[in-house]
Amino acid sequence: MSLSKASFRNECLERMKKAPRHNKRTKDARLRQRLWRLIEGLHVRHILLYWPLAFEADLRPLIAKLRRRKKVYLPFMEGESFKMVAFRLPLERKTFGIFEPRNSYQTIKKIDVAIVPAVGVDGRARRIGFGKGMYDRFFAGLPKKPIIIFVQPELCLTPKNICDHYDVSADLLVTPWRCYGARGTKNAKRDFIRRRRCHY
Repeated sequence: MSLSKASFRNECLERMKKAPRHNKRTKDARLRQRLWRLIEGLHVRHILLYWPLAFEADLRPLIAKLRRRKKVYLPFMEGESFKMVAFRLPLERKTFGIFEPRNSYQTIKKIDVAIVPAVGVDGRARRIGFGKGMYDRFFAGLPKKPIIIFVQPELCLTPKNICDHYDVSADLLVTPWRCYGARGTKNAKRDFIRRRRCHY
């Protein structure tokens, strides 16, 4: 039986939801530490992050730390996509149970780095999300692609190419235990290789 994007998404979601809860804090802390070192090494200023769902990697302490020194943005859903809004409290619970900052009339088109939660990742470093396509539409509308970093609390990576051409691809994949870098060029096959250190 061939692997499809839908079946792999379900498999990854099950793995995330069934992961032991007793060590989630430790794993999330390790992931945040990896991201912090990576962002510091990149010397960037404008960063898109996300407010986590219960089973996603919890980046809230990292957001609090980064916003003292960087410009931090969160998604604000609009129709089938979203726009970036500067992080500020209070957040409001919206569609799909996602917390968002209040809307802003400021238009932000440029970011240096995007930290994106990934349910699964395929052999061409493309993201499998929840199937709504919001991140795909968002990145397609940016004038310049930022450095894109996928994060996963549980590694769910297949060597098979099961995503569509429009699915967003990453430069790095970060888990609590390892960092994987995309290799290849725009004209060559992209896949992830394990890296000893999270250098871009």
